[in-house]
Amino acid sequence: MGKSPFSFRRSLSRRRNKKPLGTPQSPSATSPPVSPGENGLIVGGAAKKKTGGARLWMRIDRTGRSELVEWDKNAIIRHASIPARDLRILGPVFSHSSNILARERAMVVNLEFIKVIVTAEEVLLLDPLRQEVLPFVEQLRRQLPHKTQPEQESEKQGSASRQWLPAPESTEGLQAELPFEFQVLEIALEVVCTYLDSNVADLERGAYPVLDELAKNVSTKNLEHVRSLKSNLTHLLARVQKVRDEIEHLLDDNEDMAQLYLTRKWLQNQQVEAHSGPGTSNNHSIVRRLGSTRSGSLVTSNFGDDNDVEELEMLLEAYFMQLDGTRNKILSVREYIDDTEDYVNIQLDNHRNELIQLQLTLTIASFAIAVETLIAGAFGMNIPCQLDDLDGVFWPFVSGITVASVFLFLVVFAYAKWKRLLGS
Repeated sequence: MGKSPFSFRRSLSRRRNKKPLGTPQSPSATSPPVSPGENGLIVGGAAKKKTGGARLWMRIDRTGRSELVEWDKNAIIRHASIPARDLRILGPVFSHSSNILARERAMVVNLEFIKVIVTAEEVLLLDPLRQEVLPFVEQLRRQLPHKTQPEQESEKQGSASRQWLPAPESTEGLQAELPFEFQVLEIALEVVCTYLDSNVADLERGAYPVLDELAKNVSTKNLEHVRSLKSNLTHLLARVQKVRDEIEHLLDDNEDMAQLYLTRKWLQNQQVEAHSGPGTSNNHSIVRRLGSTRSGSLVTSNFGDDNDVEELEMLLEAYFMQLDGTRNKILSVREYIDDTEDYVNIQLDNHRNELIQLQLTLTIASFAIAVETLIAGAFGMNIPCQLDDLDGVFWPFVSGITVASVFLFLVVFAYAKWKRLLGS
């Protein structure tokens, strides 16, 4: 029996290096020492080769702090609580696929070059130093500004002592904020859509001059340019279509969208723990202040229906419409290519018809000349004839058969015109 496509082999070296993740050093057991870099980014302090199976990840928490680490598959699976097959989706085999998958405690996003694992508290970004991924990193870190040290300490103390506040009667005036995982998803979709739209714009700028040049001059060089253009267009359309279809799939399934509310599930678990803890059994309406704040919104225990996905649905619909517009641009270019090809084919058909008409004209002329040649050949034979004894008959006879051949040509040509075998 062959192995399943989602099976992973674990080497002996990985099992020997397997350590618990409870200590601060566990996630970066395979990573080199780190030191603060510019803009708060923590990077490796010493150049060191990756161990077997380790890959470069960037870890960004909801406060905006980030660090570069080298984790193997086992460390990622334990840290993010995701199935092993999800790492295969983020691997090079599915590099051109698009997936947004909901797990119990994480969301796996594979959109073009952005491959992230999002939890309710942090983001794990694969290959963060790629040129295409850098805009996503910068925008994500701008979206999640750093907290000051007193704010982080007060948050940790509040989380440790589980200080729960009573829910206010009204939260009007507080600007609603997207959950952390949706902020990350929105940035990923925005970067991917902008990247695809930019590629389509570049394709449009290069396509129309090439197609206009082909319409003017059908040459091998121009045909090769159009062939390359069609290949790039088909590839780009497939990429846009994959992202669009994945968003459409989510919009068609409310259960999948509900599973993406990681913050909601995380807060519900926190409430269950608070209710089960000592001294909190009588608290029925509780609220906790979220760690990442662009606005100081409060999240109450009344989360509403778990199937309430209006917030995510509006987010996905906006980018679905943007991708649909990008797709329409590509289809417009393809339609222009098809129109140009039809025009070129019409031109070639017209030239072919002209060649056929010329060939027919030459055939008629050849027929008339062949008749004259037949008569001349007959008189050229060594056969006794009374015309040979007449003086001055040669030129009148030659002129006569020439006029007859011309008359025959005109008759056959007029017949072809009458039958519309020749253009007017």
